[in-house]
Amino acid sequence: MTIDSEQPTAHREDPAGRTFVAPPALVEHARRFHAEGGVPATPRVAATVLLLRPAGADFEVYVIRRVAAMAFGGMYAFPGGGVDPSDSQVHLDWSGPSPAQWGDRLGLAAGPAQAVVCAAAREVFEEAGVLLAGPAAQTVVGDVSSDDWESARSALVRRELRFADLLAGRDLTVRSDLLRPWSRWITPEFEPRRFDTYFFVALLPEGQRTRDVSGEADHTMWVRPADALARAAAGELAMLPPTLVTLTEVAAAGDLAGVLAAADSRDAATPVTPRLELPADGEPRFILH
Repeated sequence: MTIDSEQPTAHREDPAGRTFVAPPALVEHARRFHAEGGVPATPRVAATVLLLRPAGADFEVYVIRRVAAMAFGGMYAFPGGGVDPSDSQVHLDWSGPSPAQWGDRLGLAAGPAQAVVCAAAREVFEEAGVLLAGPAAQTVVGDVSSDDWESARSALVRRELRFADLLAGRDLTVRSDLLRPWSRWITPEFEPRRFDTYFFVALLPEGQRTRDVSGEADHTMWVRPADALARAAAGELAMLPPTLVTLTEVAAAGDLAGVLAAADSRDAATPVTPRLELPADGEPRFILH
Protein backbone atom coordinates (compact mmCIF):
# COMPACT_ATOMS: atom_id res chain seq x y z
CA MET A 1 0.00 0.00 0.00
CA THR A 2 1.29 3.48 -0.85
CA ILE A 3 0.04 6.76 0.61
CA ASP A 4 1.22 10.29 -0.07
CA SER A 5 3.01 11.80 2.90
CA GLU A 6 5.35 14.48 4.22
CA GLN A 7 6.13 15.01 7.91
CA PRO A 8 9.06 14.82 10.32
CA THR A 9 10.78 11.48 9.81
CA ALA A 10 13.32 9.30 11.46
CA HIS A 11 16.70 10.02 9.95
CA ARG A 12 17.65 6.52 8.83
CA GLU A 13 17.68 6.55 5.05
CA ASP A 14 19.12 4.61 2.16
CA PRO A 15 22.53 5.57 0.74
CA ALA A 16 20.90 7.34 -2.22
CA GLY A 17 18.77 9.43 0.11
CA ARG A 18 15.51 8.39 -1.56
CA THR A 19 13.74 6.60 1.31
CA PHE A 20 13.03 7.64 4.90
CA VAL A 21 11.63 5.72 7.85
CA ALA A 22 8.10 6.88 8.73
CA PRO A 23 7.17 7.47 12.40
CA PRO A 24 4.16 5.51 13.75
CA ALA A 25 2.10 8.63 14.53
CA LEU A 26 2.33 9.75 10.93
CA VAL A 27 1.40 6.32 9.64
CA GLU A 28 -1.76 6.36 11.74
CA HIS A 29 -2.56 9.88 10.57
CA ALA A 30 -2.24 8.78 6.93
CA ARG A 31 -4.40 5.70 7.44
CA ARG A 32 -7.11 7.72 9.17
CA PHE A 33 -7.19 10.36 6.44
CA HIS A 34 -7.77 7.78 3.73
CA ALA A 35 -10.14 5.63 5.80
CA GLU A 36 -12.33 8.67 6.43
CA GLY A 37 -12.26 9.75 2.81
CA GLY A 38 -10.43 12.99 3.53
CA VAL A 39 -10.44 15.72 0.89
CA PRO A 40 -6.94 16.98 -0.01
CA ALA A 41 -6.26 20.65 0.57
CA THR A 42 -5.19 22.72 -2.43
CA PRO A 43 -1.43 23.35 -2.26
CA ARG A 44 -0.37 26.96 -1.84
CA VAL A 45 2.39 28.05 -4.19
CA ALA A 46 5.51 28.95 -2.22
CA ALA A 47 9.21 29.71 -2.62
CA THR A 48 12.22 28.96 -0.42
CA VAL A 49 15.86 30.05 -0.72
CA LEU A 50 19.09 28.35 0.25
CA LEU A 51 21.40 31.23 1.13
CA LEU A 52 25.01 30.12 0.71
CA ARG A 53 28.31 31.68 1.72
CA PRO A 54 31.98 30.58 1.55
CA ALA A 55 33.56 29.03 4.64
CA GLY A 56 37.24 28.50 4.00
CA ALA A 57 37.56 25.93 1.25
CA ASP A 58 33.97 24.82 1.91
CA PHE A 59 30.62 26.63 2.14
CA GLU A 60 27.73 27.06 4.54
CA VAL A 61 23.95 27.30 4.23
CA TYR A 62 21.62 29.40 6.35
CA VAL A 63 18.87 27.48 8.17
CA ILE A 64 16.10 28.54 10.53
CA ARG A 65 14.05 26.53 13.01
CA ARG A 66 10.33 27.18 12.70
CA VAL A 67 8.51 28.05 15.93
CA ALA A 68 6.42 25.23 17.36
CA ALA A 69 3.09 26.93 16.67
CA MET A 70 3.70 27.04 12.90
CA ALA A 71 3.18 24.41 10.23
CA PHE A 72 6.23 22.11 10.43
CA GLY A 73 7.11 23.75 13.76
CA GLY A 74 10.37 22.62 15.34
CA MET A 75 11.83 21.71 11.96
CA TYR A 76 14.96 23.29 10.53
CA ALA A 77 14.35 24.67 7.04
CA PHE A 78 15.40 27.45 4.69
CA PRO A 79 13.86 30.95 4.60
CA GLY A 80 10.70 31.00 2.53
CA GLY A 81 6.94 31.18 2.45
CA GLY A 82 3.83 31.41 0.32
CA VAL A 83 3.38 33.58 -2.74
CA ASP A 84 1.49 36.76 -1.85
CA PRO A 85 -0.95 38.53 -4.22
CA SER A 86 1.40 41.52 -4.23
CA ASP A 87 4.12 39.33 -5.75
CA SER A 88 2.24 39.53 -9.04
CA GLN A 89 2.85 43.29 -9.24
CA VAL A 90 3.33 43.88 -12.98
CA HIS A 91 5.34 47.10 -12.56
CA LEU A 92 8.15 45.48 -10.57
CA ASP A 93 11.55 46.78 -11.73
CA TRP A 94 13.36 43.66 -12.89
CA SER A 95 16.83 42.58 -13.99
CA GLY A 96 18.19 39.20 -14.96
CA PRO A 97 16.27 36.49 -16.83
CA SER A 98 12.83 37.69 -17.89
CA PRO A 99 9.64 36.30 -16.33
CA ALA A 100 9.09 34.33 -19.56
CA GLN A 101 12.58 32.79 -19.28
CA TRP A 102 11.91 31.96 -15.65
CA GLY A 103 8.64 30.39 -16.74
CA ASP A 104 10.56 28.06 -19.04
CA ARG A 105 12.70 26.89 -16.13
CA LEU A 106 9.86 26.59 -13.62
CA GLY A 107 7.21 25.18 -15.93
CA LEU A 108 4.97 28.22 -15.44
CA ALA A 109 3.50 31.05 -17.47
CA ALA A 110 5.41 34.33 -17.26
CA GLY A 111 3.08 35.95 -14.71
CA PRO A 112 3.09 33.10 -12.16
CA ALA A 113 6.84 32.67 -12.67
CA GLN A 114 7.42 36.33 -11.84
CA ALA A 115 5.31 35.93 -8.70
CA VAL A 116 7.35 32.91 -7.54
CA VAL A 117 10.70 34.63 -8.12
CA CYS A 118 9.45 37.80 -6.46
CA ALA A 119 8.21 35.75 -3.49
CA ALA A 120 11.65 34.14 -3.14
CA ALA A 121 13.36 37.55 -3.03
CA ARG A 122 10.73 39.00 -0.69
CA GLU A 123 10.76 36.08 1.74
CA VAL A 124 14.53 36.00 2.10
CA PHE A 125 14.44 39.71 2.95
CA GLU A 126 11.56 39.27 5.40
CA GLU A 127 13.02 36.23 7.16
CA ALA A 128 16.77 36.73 6.89
CA GLY A 129 17.25 40.44 6.28
CA VAL A 130 19.01 39.83 2.95
CA LEU A 131 17.96 41.89 -0.08
CA LEU A 132 18.60 40.55 -3.58
CA ALA A 133 18.27 43.91 -5.30
CA GLY A 134 20.44 46.76 -6.49
CA PRO A 135 20.41 50.25 -7.99
CA ALA A 136 21.40 48.80 -11.38
CA ALA A 137 21.34 45.47 -13.19
CA GLN A 138 24.92 44.58 -12.19
CA THR A 139 25.00 45.94 -8.63
CA VAL A 140 23.64 44.88 -5.24
CA VAL A 141 22.79 47.00 -2.22
CA GLY A 142 25.16 46.73 0.72
CA ASP A 143 24.22 46.47 4.38
CA VAL A 144 20.46 46.72 4.91
CA SER A 145 20.36 46.40 8.69
CA SER A 146 19.93 50.08 9.60
CA ASP A 147 16.81 51.35 11.38
CA ASP A 148 15.20 52.72 8.22
CA TRP A 149 15.66 49.44 6.40
CA GLU A 150 14.35 47.54 9.41
CA SER A 151 11.27 49.77 9.48
CA ALA A 152 10.62 49.00 5.82
CA ARG A 153 11.15 45.28 6.37
CA SER A 154 8.69 45.26 9.26
CA ALA A 155 6.09 47.09 7.16
CA LEU A 156 6.59 44.48 4.47
CA VAL A 157 6.00 41.65 6.93
CA ARG A 158 2.79 43.33 8.16
CA ARG A 159 1.68 43.71 4.50
CA GLU A 160 1.53 47.48 4.93
CA LEU A 161 4.06 47.80 2.11
CA ARG A 162 4.38 45.85 -1.12
CA PHE A 163 7.77 44.52 -2.16
CA ALA A 164 7.54 46.28 -5.53
CA ASP A 165 6.78 49.58 -3.79
CA LEU A 166 9.69 49.08 -1.37
CA LEU A 167 12.07 48.68 -4.31
CA ALA A 168 10.56 51.52 -6.33
CA GLY A 169 10.76 53.91 -3.38
CA ARG A 170 14.51 53.32 -3.20
CA ASP A 171 15.15 53.17 -6.96
CA LEU A 172 16.12 49.50 -6.80
CA THR A 173 15.64 46.63 -9.20
CA VAL A 174 15.13 43.04 -8.11
CA ARG A 175 18.13 40.93 -9.17
CA SER A 176 16.45 37.78 -10.40
CA ASP A 177 19.82 36.60 -11.73
CA LEU A 178 21.06 36.19 -8.15
CA LEU A 179 18.59 33.34 -7.75
CA ARG A 180 19.12 29.92 -9.35
CA PRO A 181 16.30 27.37 -9.56
CA TRP A 182 16.97 24.09 -7.80
CA SER A 183 13.86 21.91 -7.33
CA ARG A 184 10.15 21.76 -6.68
CA TRP A 185 8.36 19.85 -3.91
CA ILE A 186 4.62 19.33 -3.35
CA THR A 187 3.25 18.40 0.07
CA PRO A 188 1.30 15.13 -0.21
CA GLU A 189 -2.46 14.90 -0.18
CA PHE A 190 -3.28 13.97 3.40
CA GLU A 191 -1.47 16.89 5.03
CA PRO A 192 -3.86 19.61 6.29
CA ARG A 193 -1.54 22.38 5.05
CA ARG A 194 -0.03 21.77 1.64
CA PHE A 195 2.54 23.72 -0.36
CA ASP A 196 3.80 23.63 -3.94
CA THR A 197 7.27 24.96 -3.18
CA TYR A 198 9.97 26.09 -5.59
CA PHE A 199 13.49 25.84 -4.16
CA PHE A 200 16.20 28.33 -5.17
CA VAL A 201 19.87 28.80 -4.28
CA ALA A 202 21.55 32.20 -3.89
CA LEU A 203 24.92 33.45 -2.73
CA LEU A 204 24.89 35.89 0.19
CA PRO A 205 25.57 39.29 -1.43
CA GLU A 206 28.86 40.92 -0.48
CA GLY A 207 28.38 43.49 2.26
CA GLN A 208 25.17 41.95 3.57
CA ARG A 209 24.63 39.71 6.58
CA THR A 210 21.81 37.52 7.73
CA ARG A 211 19.87 38.61 10.77
CA ASP A 212 17.49 36.70 13.04
CA VAL A 213 14.56 39.00 12.30
CA SER A 214 11.75 36.56 11.58
CA GLY A 215 9.05 36.04 14.18
CA GLU A 216 8.54 32.63 12.56
CA ALA A 217 11.87 31.23 13.77
CA ASP A 218 13.25 30.55 17.24
CA HIS A 219 16.81 29.69 16.15
CA THR A 220 18.99 30.40 13.11
CA MET A 221 22.48 29.37 12.08
CA TRP A 222 25.00 29.01 9.31
CA VAL A 223 26.15 25.42 8.92
CA ARG A 224 28.07 23.29 6.44
CA PRO A 225 25.59 21.04 4.60
CA ALA A 226 27.58 17.93 5.53
CA ASP A 227 27.56 18.95 9.20
CA ALA A 228 23.82 19.62 9.13
CA LEU A 229 23.21 16.17 7.65
CA ALA A 230 25.45 14.53 10.26
CA ARG A 231 23.61 16.32 13.07
CA ALA A 232 20.27 15.34 11.59
CA ALA A 233 21.37 11.71 11.42
CA ALA A 234 22.42 11.94 15.07
CA GLY A 235 18.99 13.27 16.03
CA GLU A 236 20.27 16.75 16.93
CA LEU A 237 18.44 18.60 14.15
CA ALA A 238 14.90 17.81 13.01
CA MET A 239 14.35 18.17 9.27
CA LEU A 240 11.77 17.17 6.70
CA PRO A 241 12.72 15.13 3.62
CA PRO A 242 12.84 18.16 1.28
CA THR A 243 15.45 19.82 3.51
CA LEU A 244 17.48 16.65 3.97
CA VAL A 245 17.48 15.82 0.28
CA THR A 246 18.34 19.36 -0.78
CA LEU A 247 21.23 19.53 1.69
CA THR A 248 22.50 16.21 0.32
CA GLU A 249 22.31 17.54 -3.23
CA VAL A 250 24.15 20.80 -2.60
CA ALA A 251 26.79 19.02 -0.50
CA ALA A 252 27.42 16.68 -3.44
CA ALA A 253 28.16 19.69 -5.66
CA GLY A 254 31.45 20.12 -3.80
CA ASP A 255 31.81 23.90 -3.67
CA LEU A 256 29.89 27.07 -4.44
CA ALA A 257 30.91 27.07 -8.09
CA GLY A 258 29.70 23.49 -8.31
CA VAL A 259 26.35 24.39 -6.77
CA LEU A 260 25.77 27.20 -9.27
CA ALA A 261 26.84 25.00 -12.17
CA ALA A 262 24.53 22.21 -11.03
CA ALA A 263 21.60 24.62 -10.69
CA ASP A 264 21.88 25.60 -14.34
CA SER A 265 20.98 22.10 -15.50
CA ARG A 266 18.52 20.98 -12.84
CA ASP A 267 14.84 20.22 -13.44
CA ALA A 268 13.03 22.75 -11.28
CA ALA A 269 9.63 22.21 -12.90
CA THR A 270 8.85 18.55 -12.20
CA PRO A 271 7.65 18.21 -8.59
CA VAL A 272 8.99 15.72 -6.08
CA THR A 273 6.41 14.23 -3.72
CA PRO A 274 7.25 11.83 -0.88
CA ARG A 275 4.97 8.78 -0.81
CA LEU A 276 4.37 6.62 2.23
CA GLU A 277 4.75 2.93 1.55
CA LEU A 278 3.02 0.60 4.02
CA PRO A 279 4.20 -2.96 3.34
CA ALA A 280 2.27 -5.77 5.03
CA ASP A 281 5.42 -7.27 6.54
CA GLY A 282 7.89 -4.42 6.67
CA GLU A 283 8.68 -1.00 8.06
CA PRO A 284 6.65 1.94 6.68
CA ARG A 285 8.91 4.22 4.68
CA PHE A 286 8.76 7.39 2.63
CA ILE A 287 9.81 6.93 -0.97
CA LEU A 288 10.56 9.98 -3.08
CA HIS A 289 9.05 10.25 -6.55
